[in-house]
Amino acid sequence: MRYNQTETIRDHYDLVSPYYRSLWGPHLHHGFWKGGSETPAEAQEGLIKELIARAGIGQGLRILDVGCGIGGSSIYLVRNFGAKVTGITLSKVQAEMASAAAESDGLDVSFRVMDAQDLSFAPDEQFDCIWSIEAISHFHKKKSFFDQASKLLVPGGVIAITDWFGKKGLSDSERTELLEPIERGMLIELNTLEDYLQMMADAGTVVQETGNLSDNVAQTWDFGLDIIQDESLWQTARDIGADFVHFLDSFAAMKRGYEAKALEYQLIISHKPESRLH
Repeated sequence: MRYNQTETIRDHYDLVSPYYRSLWGPHLHHGFWKGGSETPAEAQEGLIKELIARAGIGQGLRILDVGCGIGGSSIYLVRNFGAKVTGITLSKVQAEMASAAAESDGLDVSFRVMDAQDLSFAPDEQFDCIWSIEAISHFHKKKSFFDQASKLLVPGGVIAITDWFGKKGLSDSERTELLEPIERGMLIELNTLEDYLQMMADAGTVVQETGNLSDNVAQTWDFGLDIIQDESLWQTARDIGADFVHFLDSFAAMKRGYEAKALEYQLIISHKPESRLH
């Protein structure tokens, strides 16, 4: 069964994003632990810093933040690198929350409600970097996204992403037991890393680096499981609906997936060639 339906994802994030903000903070993504003693908030910023460093992001770039959520990465990139950021999300509620956060910080960031599988920009709008953290796994037309993303990049531009993947070669029973509860709860479809690399190559970009960060991010779910010990949170989830209950259920599934090495957290850096020979 496919759980990453666009309408379902939009409705889900419109409804529960304020709750996610209260649970997760301004960055709705994994943390990255180097030493293990970082706080969750420090680790979440650590993931952003790791992606910035690997991608070689400098000052003043035009960046498209795909699946920007409530604007955490976009705001960080503007505040610390003077980037000109456009963040896109399916959710009107998320775009409003992100805009309010940027305005509160006195930062100029453009947030738009847009389906990343159907990117709509003016012909003269191009970007130096397309950035995405844990969003592409929500897409059911990933190949279409990568094709469009490549066209929006300037020559020499970079795609910098992290996402969740299923390990290559899992049996049907392993996928059912270990990955399907994650897909159901997180409203995603877990491809393999090799799938993404092929789609990016087909789109005309050249992969420069990949990195398996699973061991650095798995600690996220120790904190996640602590958060959901609160029975009032489960009652809120039951009041909201099944999707939120499945989301909370998937915290334990995420931890199991990492422990079994069936779930992988990968970083990918890819560039658009400066020029092409004809």
